[in-house]
Amino acid sequence: MLIFLISSLTPFICLGFISFFTIDSIIGNKVENALQSNVKQDLMTLENTLNNLNHVSQQLAYGGGMNKLFEQLDGEKEPYERLRLMNEIRSELNNISFSNPNVGLLMYYDADNRSYNFENFSVRGTFSPDKLPVMGEYPEITYYGPHKSYNGSINQFVFSIMRKVNLLDQDVYLYIETGRNALQSLFAPQNRKEGTRRLLLLDNSGRIAFSEVPQVFSENRMFPELDENVRSGYSGRYFWNKEVSNQGWSLVSVVPEQELNRERNQWLMQIMGIFLIFLVVAMFFAWVLWKMVYRPLDHFHKEIKSLIHSNAKEHTELTHIPEFDYLLYQTRSMKGKIWALYEEIEQKEKRRADLEVEKLLYQINPHFLMNTLDTVHWLALMNGQEEIDKLVLSLNRLLYYNLGKMGEASTIGDEIEALKEYLQLQQIRYDFRFDVDIDVDEKSLALRSPRFLLQPLVENALYHGVSDEGYIYVGVEFQEDGLQITIQDNGAGMSQATIDRLLHEDTKESHKVGMGIGMIYVKRILQANYGDAAKLQIRSEIGKGTVVSLRLPSLGGERTP
Repeated sequence: MLIFLISSLTPFICLGFISFFTIDSIIGNKVENALQSNVKQDLMTLENTLNNLNHVSQQLAYGGGMNKLFEQLDGEKEPYERLRLMNEIRSELNNISFSNPNVGLLMYYDADNRSYNFENFSVRGTFSPDKLPVMGEYPEITYYGPHKSYNGSINQFVFSIMRKVNLLDQDVYLYIETGRNALQSLFAPQNRKEGTRRLLLLDNSGRIAFSEVPQVFSENRMFPELDENVRSGYSGRYFWNKEVSNQGWSLVSVVPEQELNRERNQWLMQIMGIFLIFLVVAMFFAWVLWKMVYRPLDHFHKEIKSLIHSNAKEHTELTHIPEFDYLLYQTRSMKGKIWALYEEIEQKEKRRADLEVEKLLYQINPHFLMNTLDTVHWLALMNGQEEIDKLVLSLNRLLYYNLGKMGEASTIGDEIEALKEYLQLQQIRYDFRFDVDIDVDEKSLALRSPRFLLQPLVENALYHGVSDEGYIYVGVEFQEDGLQITIQDNGAGMSQATIDRLLHEDTKESHKVGMGIGMIYVKRILQANYGDAAKLQIRSEIGKGTVVSLRLPSLGGERTP
């Protein structure tokens, strides 16, 4: 039951951990990206609103018409004319307010007299710009907010700007507030979709100018993280996102850490609930498995032990469970086959000694022949029979090489040396003259090669191709991707049908001809050593000769040590 529970729960637990970390990362990124997107949207809304105020203030502070009216009003003494000019100024201000719905309270403030005039709405209380929270201060304009509006008709948080008016000999400023509902969704938490998100406003120096969480981020204090490159982080038990405006002030969104983790905690509780259900189900099936399998399996185990330790060849006991009875049948059949194998092994052991003697006999015969040839070599040398000595010595070397084991290491150099011994024997054997040109790249001499590869091909050229004044060329060229071997003669040549039969057929007729036997050997040894990586090609023309080309891979680029 324990093994079943472990095997069942381990994949689920591993999958649960992987899923938890993956979904935790996904949820974290989703929430943080959503918060970052919201604060960017809030910053864009606020910047657009302030840019609108800035645009209106530029029209009024630097516009030639309004400034000319103010200069005329300042120099006019006639009451009627002053009244006309004041009405004209109010009319211009009303036109601007009407064409810009995001503009609220608008008036001119005289800094020398600390008085205001030309207000488009009634002013609540005593207007004092020195008490307003400064967001950003520049030589010609100052940004304030958020703060309670001085507009007597509304009771909301607003942003405002104050810009100096371009008038000679007058210290007059233009004061403009945002309009009704212009930023209601921004600094009205009850109207915000994310009820737990709060906003902070930092001035150009990083001081908190406004805070919706004063118990943690109090106003007129420096924000903990002032690095502009750091846009998010944790401070206390709050997660914050910051966006910096083009004017240098910053908007910060803060969310309690517990709210940030609420979604992942809900998901974790769901996973824990599923795990508990899965654990109960797994324990139930483990108990059912124990009831259905373990007891019959214990009986089957005892039956197996009795089969192992018993000398009887046949048992008839059954477990009365079809699956286990079938296994018992297979086990008894296996036991009979094992006994048959034991008997076969005993027979093979009896033949082993005979095979060892036969092997020694096969080893003695070639060595006896080579030793005898070696004796003939010395007798010919002592009697001055140089041609016989040369013949016997070449034959002995060639037999020594050709009788070597196929698995023993051989190189291109060894093949060339054996080929030279073979050609020397053939020049003594045949009564016609032929020339042999061997051109071998020195880089290829140490490369490994199958044993007895070149001699059958040269023998075919000699036996079936050349005659008196014949010529045989053997070339071995080392290349980067393999070895190119070329054997060429100027003999009688062969037809294309003969070439196709040698390359693609392996019939009894080809075995009857010496060339067919040699070519079959070469094809099989190439297939055994290189597979399809080696290429064998034959080009021939009747009366002009034959060219046999071998393309060998570099055998892994290996060289013999």
